[in-house]
Order: sequence, then C-alpha cells, then structure tokens
Amino acid sequence: MSEPTSLRRRSGAHDRSELPSYLVSDPRRRPDPATRELAQGLGWFSVGLGLTEVACGGAIARWLGMPRSAPVIRAYGMREILQGVGILSASDPTPWISARVAGDALDIATVLPGLEGHNPHKGNVLVALAALAGVTALDLICARSLSEAPLAPSEKVRRDYRRRSGFRRRAEAMRGAAGDFKPPLDIIGPEAMRPWTLINA
Repeated sequence: MSEPTSLRRRSGAHDRSELPSYLVSDPRRRPDPATRELAQGLGWFSVGLGLTEVACGGAIARWLGMPRSAPVIRAYGMREILQGVGILSASDPTPWISARVAGDALDIATVLPGLEGHNPHKGNVLVALAALAGVTALDLICARSLSEAPLAPSEKVRRDYRRRSGFRRRAEAMRGAAGDFKPPLDIIGPEAMRPWTLINA
C-alpha cells in the first residue's frame, strides 16, 4: 500500500470518486432538456414553498392541527429556500435535487404524527401527505435522470489529432516534390570528403 493511500485511509478522508453520482456535482453532465426543465421547475417550486412556510408557518401548522410545529415548519422553509437557490444557480443541480429527496423524507416524518390521536384536521394531514408523496416522486425521478445523464467528453478527448500529419498539404501532393533538389556544396562537407561525382560535377 502506498504512503498517500494509507494516509488518506488513516485520516478518514473520502475520495471524491467514492461518493455516489447523485451526491457529486459534475459540470460535464448533459441531461436532456426535459430533465433540465424539471430541475429548474423544482428549484422555483422550492423557493416559493420556502417563502410560504417562512411567512405562514403558524397558519400551516394550525391547518394541520399541529400548532406546536410552527417553528419547525419555518425552519423547513429556510431549508427549501436554500435548496431552491442552489438548484437554480448550480451548473449541475444533481446534489441539490438529491438533498430535496432527503428533505421530503424529513417532511413526511414530521407530518405523519398528525394522523395520531384525536387531531380534528386529519383530513388536511392526508392532503399534505399526498402532496408530499407527489413531490417526492418528482424529486426522485429528476435526481435519477440527472445522475444517469451522459458526461460530455473532456478537452483531451475532444482534441483529436489522429488525422493531422504536421504538413501543410496531403502526402500525395508532396510526393516527389524534392526529387530535383541538389544540396549546396558548402553543407556537404570538406572537399576531400565529398563523393567523387560531386567533385567532378
């Protein structure tokens, strides 16, 4: 085992390549237009939902029959705003969409207790859970499509010199062009060392 590898393992540092593709941002990703538009739509939806939760967290909590959850809903609103801004500003929104999936699971876990006990607003809780399930499905589809998008080739791959010879014209056009070339006597060498044919030319 090499020393750099052992040091990385002892320090607990993770190589970027060891992370799942849906957690790593790669500007070379080239998703299809539909996936790109879906990601942008989810970004704007996240910003709008976050602003609503921050401004109306208390009203949402009362609508769910969970008035004590108002601070939590406002905190989730800030999370939604940050995720939305990240999606809209990133060259590759894959990690941000994956973060939305994790946030959806947290939202569902927060709303589920509203179905317990004698909550008079259980119907509203079911509506909220259905909406969360739909958004979660969209986030999962988008995250998967982004992580499986093909990568654009790197600069080294795009620059292909296999068809270049380094000459201005093709080999067929240059063949025989130097057949009548006679080297100057001063670059051949001393007169005593020149071929007999050149001395008597």
